[in-house]
Amino acid sequence: MNTMNWFVVYPEIWLLVLACAVALVDLFVTDSERRPTFWLTQFGIGVFVVMHLQFVTDASSLYGMGGMVVSDPMGHLLAFFAGIATMITIAYSQPTLASREMLKGEFYSLSMLSLLGVSVMTSANHFLVVYLGLELMSLSLYALVALRRDHAVSTEAAMKYFVLGALASGFLLYGLSMMYGATGSLEIPTVFEKIATGAINKDVLVFGVVFVVAGLAFKLGAVPFHMWVPDVYQGAPTPVTLLIGAAPKLAAFAITIRLLVEGMLGLAVDWQQMLIVLAVASLVVGNVAAIAQTNLKRMLAYSTISQMGFILLGLSAGVVSGNTLSAGNAYSSSMFYIVTYVLTTLGTFGLILYLSRSGFESEEISDLAGLNRRSPWLAGVMAVFMFSLAGLPPMVGFFAKLAVLQALVSTAVPAYLVLAVVAVMMSLVGAYYYLKVVKVMYFDAPVGQEPIVRSSGVSALLALNGAAVLLLGPFSGGLLAVCRDAIVKALAS
Repeated sequence: MNTMNWFVVYPEIWLLVLACAVALVDLFVTDSERRPTFWLTQFGIGVFVVMHLQFVTDASSLYGMGGMVVSDPMGHLLAFFAGIATMITIAYSQPTLASREMLKGEFYSLSMLSLLGVSVMTSANHFLVVYLGLELMSLSLYALVALRRDHAVSTEAAMKYFVLGALASGFLLYGLSMMYGATGSLEIPTVFEKIATGAINKDVLVFGVVFVVAGLAFKLGAVPFHMWVPDVYQGAPTPVTLLIGAAPKLAAFAITIRLLVEGMLGLAVDWQQMLIVLAVASLVVGNVAAIAQTNLKRMLAYSTISQMGFILLGLSAGVVSGNTLSAGNAYSSSMFYIVTYVLTTLGTFGLILYLSRSGFESEEISDLAGLNRRSPWLAGVMAVFMFSLAGLPPMVGFFAKLAVLQALVSTAVPAYLVLAVVAVMMSLVGAYYYLKVVKVMYFDAPVGQEPIVRSSGVSALLALNGAAVLLLGPFSGGLLAVCRDAIVKALAS
């Protein structure tokens, strides 16, 4: 474990080199649509994705950088999906950024650096590596939110995101320092071993766990650490909102597994109770607050908060009555949920970008009025995404919710059965505002007859995105099995 083994971090080295190359090459690009930079970025991320994909089926874990980095199927799978999500985000965003004179090399290079931070977090085996990846991702996103420097709302959103993000990072760092003080180690496996011995001060450990969970809850956007989500989602340029809502969620899930499960599983009784409170609060606040929203991006922000509640429920059911028999099932259901959520989010915001044009952002729910009359296929694709977020069959969102509920019910613990009932009830509440969007598209009169500017590439990508959400549902067993296999191998290493 103490060997450097640079081979483990080849994908990250490649991505860093390409991010620097993109920043330099863009200085010499004269094309207003930045096509050379765009294709170089997509090529770089594509190679990064392939690098991670070839290791997804590995049976064993490898360690590098003196044991600070781990190469296991879970990390590679999450990094693979994060790379795909970033590529799709950039493809959706290019026409919109070009029409608003925001298409600059900074967007591409910062997007790649943000993905690099995500990849570092998915492979972290050390507290300092977790924090390094978190700050690399966060600082890139702070700059991207303020991409429109002359736009007051975007600047305000960037300031809120920066201040609250710094506070959350402080919480996490303080919690990790408490863990170090109690165990004497920054290495996640060593922390696990020290906790398992029981020969350390548990009060100090629990105090540290509280701060760690608070920091993780902020990155996931869980109540009561959700204050930044609606403002940043609404205030940031929509391409950046999509960037924040996709790959970083996978990174937040990864470090939650690394820190709480791989490092602090011996304290599961303590942190699972915290996750349950965060989950229920997120389900209630997210769904109830979303009902009152008229801004589509803000509504989707509260929707994200409620969706994170489901993920936290799955994470809270791994250790039951002191045994870990249900751990693989519970954690893999959460992983499956977050992957399918990101897939649906990509399409939802991608469609918002597709409908927007210069001087019109298509950010209000009323902007979708009568969309079926103007473009039946766009209305149909958006309906698929809304049905999936609501958890209606046969969309993939239904099977994601079903997987989490099954993980809760299979514990046979009355408290978890109650949580499953609460989750179902809150899903019914959430169905109201998702179906309201569908109602506006199909039954309200159009507010304008302006033609929808079509891009053949984005149209094809939206169609594929919608087809994936629709067709992956009935065939979700394969993806769920891959997630379960990745989790089991990560926990066994």
